Amino acid sequence: MIAIAAPLLACAALTFSAGWALAGDVTVTLTGVQARGGDLLVGLQTQAQFLKHEGVYGERIENPTAGTRTFTLHDVAPGDYSITALHDEDGNKDMKLVNGRPAEGWGMLHGETLRAMPTFDQVKFTVPASGNVALTVAMDYPAN
Repeated sequence: MIAIAAPLLACAALTFSAGWALAGDVTVTLTGVQARGGDLLVGLQTQAQFLKHEGVYGERIENPTAGTRTFTLHDVAPGDYSITALHDEDGNKDMKLVNGRPAEGWGMLHGETLRAMPTFDQVKFTVPASGNVALTVAMDYPAN
């Protein structure tokens, strides 16, 4: 009986503590959005997912209008994340490059200071165990 009870208690404890995991909301404000058709794709990525076609939380804004767009990602687990925005004008869900430079609008946290491919540490932010986060990401568009 004791041999079976210990694993059951451990499982129950894990289940109970998992139910109490805290999460916060991440409010994102995108500035400088241009009306160029397509979709605005925004995603949060962990360090393991950084700059890959993966993400744990995201938002898609169809045919965005020019100006500022604000939205909230709810119940984001505590931890470190990057945020990437792509104005996918051609609908291929990839950053279009011309001569190694972005040919579509994009944005990252602290993106205006980047001069080369960023590292996760340059663009990360932290969602605390309790509380919410508000971020502003400036969109950058190539000249037509």
